[in-house]
Amino acid sequence: MSVGRPLPREVKVIDSASLFRLEERAEVLGLSQRLDPTWVRANVASGGTHYLWPALWHTLSHRPDVPHHVRWELLIALRTGDRVVSWLDVIPDDFTPLPKVTSHEEGMQVRQLLDQAPSVREWLLREGEGSGRL
Repeated sequence: MSVGRPLPREVKVIDSASLFRLEERAEVLGLSQRLDPTWVRANVASGGTHYLWPALWHTLSHRPDVPHHVRWELLIALRTGDRVVSWLDVIPDDFTPLPKVTSHEEGMQVRQLLDQAPSVREWLLREGEGSGRL
């Protein structure tokens, strides 16, 4: 963890294509907080709006080839109309250009949704798909 480095002070808003790209990039880099891209493509609302909320800087000390990255809380809009929460590790080169929410009010709405939405695992269990899907 990179304690001395301040977290980004912005909430990012992303479309589904950006979410697919970020999940695939995290998989290629071997970052630990990510979802299976196959599950994401099968369940994410294709025209959905998703949000990233910065949680902490993360460092893989055993893998110096991987840059410091931010672990984000991820709010995902699903095809079912539900929203679920997960985590996503994103390197700075990938999160810096992402658009941010446009107002403080929108950011506070995102925070409320993050606090109320079930995790992906909870949603899978509720939907009867079990936890072995991820």
